[in-house]
Amino acid sequence: MRTSASLKTATLAAVLIAAPLAGAYAAGHHKGALDVSDPTDLTGPRVEALIEQVQGVHQGIVDARQANNITPAVAERLEMRTARISQAAEKIAASDHGRIPAAQYHDLLRRLDNVDQRLRVDTGSGFMMGDGSDGGNYPNG
Repeated sequence: MRTSASLKTATLAAVLIAAPLAGAYAAGHHKGALDVSDPTDLTGPRVEALIEQVQGVHQGIVDARQANNITPAVAERLEMRTARISQAAEKIAASDHGRIPAAQYHDLLRRLDNVDQRLRVDTGSGFMMGDGSDGGNYPNG
């Protein structure tokens, strides 16, 4: 039951992020697909890519929970971290007409990658360090 509520919350957050960003992109995008963007701001496809990354991590959490690879508590903790990243992206984009400055964009991607890596470690599919010569391999994370 709790997973369903988390799923609904994450889905709602994704929709709330996607709607204003898509509208801002459509309203403000007048350049051709091959035109060079301002290097300090990332708009349009890059913002959409961030949203898709958030949705991908969310789906990974849902799949791992449904397969009983993680506990409900772990799933909830990962969902909360993912939701905070989504909220930060929404706040940044809303304050700058749908744009996310490069530094903040890369920080959001880094934070999202950390959640994804934590999910991999928690499910046992994380990158392993060590060659076993000291008694085993250890999760990287």
